[in-house]
Amino acid sequence: GGSTVTAAVFHLSRQEVMKWNGWGYSDSRFFFNKKGQAELTGKRYRGAVGLLWPARGLHCCRGCRLLQVALCAGAVPPPSLGEAFVAGLQAAALPFSVETEDRAFRSHGHCLHEIFALRRGKVGRVPDLVVWPGCHDDVVKIIKLACQHNVCLIPYGGGTSVSNALECPVEEPRAIVSVDTSQMNRILWVDEKNLTVHVEAGIIGQDLERHLGEQGYCTGHEPDSMEFSSLGGWVATRASGMKKNVYGNIEDLVVHVRMVTPRGVIEKSCLGPRVSIGPDVHHFVLGSEGTLGVITEVTLKIRPIPAYRKYGSVVFPDFERGVACLREVARQRCAPASIRLMDNKQFHFGQALKPQVSSIFTSFLDGLKKFYITKVKGFDPQCLCVATLLFEGDRERVLWHEKQVYDIAAKFGGLAAGEDNGQRGYMLTFVIAYLRDLGMDYYVIGESFETSVPWDRVLDLCRNVKEQVVRECRERGVQFSPLCTCRVTQTYDAGACVYFYFAFNYRGLADPIHVYEQVEQTARAEILANGGSLSHHHGVGKLRKQWMREAVSDAGLGMLRSVKEYVDPDNIFGNRNLL
Repeated sequence: GGSTVTAAVFHLSRQEVMKWNGWGYSDSRFFFNKKGQAELTGKRYRGAVGLLWPARGLHCCRGCRLLQVALCAGAVPPPSLGEAFVAGLQAAALPFSVETEDRAFRSHGHCLHEIFALRRGKVGRVPDLVVWPGCHDDVVKIIKLACQHNVCLIPYGGGTSVSNALECPVEEPRAIVSVDTSQMNRILWVDEKNLTVHVEAGIIGQDLERHLGEQGYCTGHEPDSMEFSSLGGWVATRASGMKKNVYGNIEDLVVHVRMVTPRGVIEKSCLGPRVSIGPDVHHFVLGSEGTLGVITEVTLKIRPIPAYRKYGSVVFPDFERGVACLREVARQRCAPASIRLMDNKQFHFGQALKPQVSSIFTSFLDGLKKFYITKVKGFDPQCLCVATLLFEGDRERVLWHEKQVYDIAAKFGGLAAGEDNGQRGYMLTFVIAYLRDLGMDYYVIGESFETSVPWDRVLDLCRNVKEQVVRECRERGVQFSPLCTCRVTQTYDAGACVYFYFAFNYRGLADPIHVYEQVEQTARAEILANGGSLSHHHGVGKLRKQWMREAVSDAGLGMLRSVKEYVDPDNIFGNRNLL
């Protein structure tokens, strides 16, 4: 057992802290300064202040900035609710809201088409009401009321979905209620003997790690969205963190889950580390994407905070040798906490997006490094690529581990490129999402998508998907060369996760979102044709469910449908994800 810790209360009105129509905090955004460089406002991302990003990269014309449209109450239809359901919430003393801003904020995730529409003041179907349960028992009451009054529920965690999972189905005839779990944010106990923590599922990732850190522990689960995504969301989407090599993905961390469904509470009776009692019910909860119920509490493995942390980077002559190095590191099972390989275009993008040089000496050192790599070692600047590394553990073991990885890299022509490149690479993870909003100010739209793939298909998949994107853009009338870049972000014994970034300038296109969606669809088809998965960690939602039959087979899809029909016979959780 252990003490109970309460996390910082997330505002009921999240829009006071976060953008309603863009990524992240309201006080953090990129803008172009007078020198034509992108600067990030606010003080939250200190390492990112004064980032240099030349506007010419995607043909951004700084003279033609698009203005965002404020949320107009008239654009949001009034709520349509049964009086009996509302009376039930009041009788149970459950906080709720029918305010326009509260409802609109929870009507979407962060897919490109959702944000693009919101920035133009276009709001689709929104929840009719938002309710804030404060604990597991509150969720039980809400679901009971929904079943009694035939109301559709959509669970809402951190709102960071990029699979269209939070979009309210336009064809849904019933009232839709958003179940916002943000007030279920307590650490209920920490068990220091078994190294586990029991947490309410609404807690936000950064809060969980901060409060555990105060007691000397961490989960080590750090998805790129950890500032805003919730524990329940991680479980519901089968999330992956950048340090999974040491700590595991979410399915490796979960010891116990409680989920409330219309049929009752799903949970195991035992906290044992492993059981053999038929198919694992946890695996019906993991990846369920809000279709079966609301995840209320989760028990996770924890570890003592590592004593030592060290960043690093390696530059390779080309992407092929970089991938071969990552394959060998995985084969020898000696991967550091994180190892990520970016292709040449992403390397150049990252170099452009770097803090302003603080001194002539620093500039001189950077110049010497570049001279050594390109002139002395003969690396072609248009082919080289960089891996960023993060090592964690006790100091002696980290230094030994570091030597082991650099020795392997050297066999593939890799050169150590310093800690700064590594550290900057990980800092950019958290600010890069803000760049999409800046792009949209200047006729540039972009998105990321990911997959997992066997090692022997990594190079073919990366090359073919990028070629497909460029070809499709040209055929669909995109006037300027698109940016299409990839990185290998996770390594496994039998394969890797590949993450693509894709953006283009849409000036001259009548319907840029339709063009983007067509390009992404062909890219996804190309991924599947090259042996890639439908998703490694983003999930399926409504965006990718057209490929579910191909991904899991007819019989597999039928099995998932049977679970849904038994657990939720009246389709109370009618977000229409997955199936």
